[in-house]
Amino acid sequence: MCYLRYFFVFFFFFILSAPSLAEASRLQQVERFVAAFNAHDAEKMAQYVTENVQWLSVNGDKITVETSGKESLVKAMSGYFKSCPSCQSQLEDFTVLGSRISVVEEASWRGNGELRSQKSLAVYEFSNNLIHRVYYFPAE
Repeated sequence: MCYLRYFFVFFFFFILSAPSLAEASRLQQVERFVAAFNAHDAEKMAQYVTENVQWLSVNGDKITVETSGKESLVKAMSGYFKSCPSCQSQLEDFTVLGSRISVVEEASWRGNGELRSQKSLAVYEFSNNLIHRVYYFPAE
């Protein structure tokens, strides 16, 4: 009878922790996506997104589609890396809510011999455990 009790405790713990496992997986995807960004590897970034991924810039009441589709993302990121070889991004302050993860991203780069940085808010939206949309808000 004691074993049956342990089974039920383990079963209910597993069931209750299942959403957090999915959230942890999504958070890991965002971290891998940004690690590929920091490595300036657009092809690797593409492994973590859906075929019809969208990168959206949100500025006040305007939303601009920066890229639409995996190929467009790879092309845009490849060009970006050439124009900014020192660009890096660091993630902080995560919030996970269902299929979305919001994060403060601190971008850094070298400009005129000085290290510069700025923080922005990004929201990653998932579909089938892949990044489907990135909403990027202006730097503060």
